[in-house]
Amino acid sequence: MTPTKLNIEQLVELCKSGNQSAQLEIYNRYYKAMYNASFRIVKDSFEAEDIMQDSFLMAFTKLKSLKESKIFGAWLKRIVINNSIYHYKKNNRNKEVPLDDVLYKVEEDNIGIDSNYEFSNIKVKQILNTMKSLKDNYRIALTLNLIEGYDYEEISDILNITNANCRTTISRAKESLRTKLQMVYE
Repeated sequence: MTPTKLNIEQLVELCKSGNQSAQLEIYNRYYKAMYNASFRIVKDSFEAEDIMQDSFLMAFTKLKSLKESKIFGAWLKRIVINNSIYHYKKNNRNKEVPLDDVLYKVEEDNIGIDSNYEFSNIKVKQILNTMKSLKDNYRIALTLNLIEGYDYEEISDILNITNANCRTTISRAKESLRTKLQMVYE
């Protein structure tokens, strides 16, 4: 059976045995979604691509430590998010860049959305564009919660903050987003 007809659990098992065509098939299935997840955090296309590539390499080299093949996608996404946050923090320690100078591109994830789908709803575009004007910690927390689907406990682990701080940050981020959107629609 060709790798394109296998489910993810079968592909992961083939990858564990070193099958390169299975690795390529997994890469082809996940690269766009992983790039988008990274890009929303680091806000740089080239860096997001590097992080995505490094994350795939890391995942394939540590694949034998994955206990359940069916959670591969979530496991890979967690690697990408952790690497993206690490690089974002490393690159922005002493660097201040006005948000107006940052190019923010939002592409649909390849998971659950047809790749030809375009965001035609103006409200969705407006919300995503308004999110980029939020403070970085608000933007990252909201992205992880609303777009990537992580819960408060997972976000607090990823951002290395307390659960209470995570809830407060997301609550304040939502309120800030609401306020900014109200100014747009008034």
